[in-house]
Amino acid sequence: MAENPSNEKAVEPVNEQAVASRWSFMRTEVNQLHSKLTELEMELSEHALVIGAMQPLDPARKCFRMIGGVLVERTVGEVLPAVQRNKEGLDEVIKRLQEAVERKKKEIAEFEARYKIKIRRADEVNGKEEEQKGAAAGAGGGAQGVLVGPAAS
Repeated sequence: MAENPSNEKAVEPVNEQAVASRWSFMRTEVNQLHSKLTELEMELSEHALVIGAMQPLDPARKCFRMIGGVLVERTVGEVLPAVQRNKEGLDEVIKRLQEAVERKKKEIAEFEARYKIKIRRADEVNGKEEEQKGAAAGAGGGAQGVLVGPAAS
């Protein structure tokens, strides 16, 4: 996730296809960040549940912890601080990821403004297709099929 803004801005897309490709790549990056953020938030809630379950227990009580795929025996007093540290680390990572998502969204908005990218919602596109099909059916005597517009240059 290392960013090099000077490198990204130096390479300007040369045609419409390059602009669309770059925009699609940026959207994919945001989706990946959202996905990772959701995963970490779920892990954070699991840590909170474990901490909530362990806090009322006697610190000398035996408990088990998975470390690198190996289940080890410890005490609540040893495990609880480690789980709390992990939770704090997750909080920090989530905060940084949220900031990265916001930066990336801002970058996409600037990119869309620079290249005048407009996003059509699915219901808008479907509505226009229905209008075009209706007009074609009225003029063509009921021909059915898919309308295809002129190819972009």
